[in-house]
Amino acid sequence: MNHKPKILILGAGESGTGAALLAAGKGFAVFVSDNGIIKDNFKDQLIAGNIEFEEGGHGKNILSGVNEIIKSPGIPENAQLVMEARSIGIPVISEIEFASRFTNATKICVTGSNGKTTTTGLIQHLLKQAGLNSCAAGNIGNSFASEVLKKEYDYFSLELSSFQLDGTDEFRAEIAILLNITPDHLDRYDYNFSKYAASKMRIIRNQRKEDAFIWCCDDETSREIIKSAKLHQEIYKISLHEKGHEGAWLDGNTIVFNIKGEKFTMTIEELALQGKHNIYNSMAAGIAGSLIGLRKESIKESLGSFENTAHRLEYVANIHGIEFINDSKATNINSAWWALENQHKPVIWIAGGIDKGNDYSKLFEVVKSNVKALVCLGLDNELMIDAFKDIIPVIIETQSAEDAVNQAYYLASNNDVVLLSPACASFDLFENYEDRGNQFKNAVKAL
Repeated sequence: MNHKPKILILGAGESGTGAALLAAGKGFAVFVSDNGIIKDNFKDQLIAGNIEFEEGGHGKNILSGVNEIIKSPGIPENAQLVMEARSIGIPVISEIEFASRFTNATKICVTGSNGKTTTTGLIQHLLKQAGLNSCAAGNIGNSFASEVLKKEYDYFSLELSSFQLDGTDEFRAEIAILLNITPDHLDRYDYNFSKYAASKMRIIRNQRKEDAFIWCCDDETSREIIKSAKLHQEIYKISLHEKGHEGAWLDGNTIVFNIKGEKFTMTIEELALQGKHNIYNSMAAGIAGSLIGLRKESIKESLGSFENTAHRLEYVANIHGIEFINDSKATNINSAWWALENQHKPVIWIAGGIDKGNDYSKLFEVVKSNVKALVCLGLDNELMIDAFKDIIPVIIETQSAEDAVNQAYYLASNNDVVLLSPACASFDLFENYEDRGNQFKNAVKAL
């Protein structure tokens, strides 16, 4: 007779498969159910782990005998099976929550609408360069659960989306970083910005007095929320405008780090990552590094040697004087704004995909200044075209990365930039933003 607690995993992507392998490895009875078709690489991992699964729909009586459900972040809270489980008292948690039960590592956790992948990567670079036993996971690289199963790390650099934070109850971030809160994924939050913002703030839930919270006081939404928050942990601010606080600020072209009475500086020219948004990212990473005891020389060296991740303002090629940049990870308005604002040449802008409740008016000023043509890449471009038809003189519709690149190349002149920065999700034409970025890069290389 099997008395092992039964865990149901909903969704068999990176997160769900990692959770299933960890649960099985810890002695739970595990069943995986995916409403779609499971990709071969994940299916192979489940088979190798002797984990039962189903695909193409959820079977009848699937909730029978289940003690806990681990839900993949892509599944909304209002999915029928999720609501049914909650109604009969079955806890529904995220893979992040589950994996955190099985590690004693210090977790440096990064959230925000924009910049979290870069900052998470920066932090891992600092940890790695310092020779620490560390790993980056979560919404970057492998799932948190699969890495917890692999070995016992001393430090985790975790990128956490709002969807992942939604399923946390007891999860604790020893160091929490909130970069910004701008409208994104509003389709998952009843088009209610306050609900989305509240999800981001879950990153500081369960923090203790000795834990640290790093946040950007230049971000208006964060500032308003934190005004009314009861904070008892150590607080560190990052800012390009305010000075003199615990944390980091900009003084001319010099970043001043001020942590627990210890100060050190570096110029923005010394940063590996340029652009205003990357100053914030570097500040947050530098503070986190200092809090865990890294030497200031090591922090400065690492912030000056980091190479950015793929699909985030990634230089692809220069062809006949035309620069091609892959910013496929820019799936919201604010990310696209940063990318456009960062350009100092005329832009042929490739954008579009699945609109998530975007307010395109926030881009009007930077688009007027920088964009000479828009190449829409999506199945339904009506909202985007309607928003920019009176601002951008040339707008073209395409439905493949190859066609988008070819049209952009035709429209561009010497000393122009072709920028893929979609401001939308990718699932209408691509598997994910990585697939979109890779197809863009391949099309550029084929020119």
